[in-house]
Amino acid sequence: MFSSWARFGMFGLFAAAGLTLGGCGGGDTKSPAGTKAASSGTDACAVASWCTGHGVPEEICARCNAKVAAEYQHKGDWCKEHNRPESQCFLCNPKLEAKFVADYEIKYGKKPPKSEGK
Repeated sequence: MFSSWARFGMFGLFAAAGLTLGGCGGGDTKSPAGTKAASSGTDACAVASWCTGHGVPEEICARCNAKVAAEYQHKGDWCKEHNRPESQCFLCNPKLEAKFVADYEIKYGKKPPKSEGK
């Protein structure tokens, strides 16, 4: 029969496997999220979907995803001058960038990774 140490070790093994296979748990795709997993040692689960190139959640980044861009254009949310959604155009409305940063801070309790550009 297994000793109590062997049972404890088996429990630990199964728990570790569950955490490894479970990943981040998906997360909410409609709320602001983290950034692309950075190599700076940040928690990849907490920053899995932030577009560091454009400073918005990846799932709504119209500059990286043509399908998302088409959806924004169809809704009439498009800045023709800067070729991006008006609701993400930090050039026309710099306060928008602060809104995305604040949403990230509320969700993760820290500032998002620095964006590479506008």
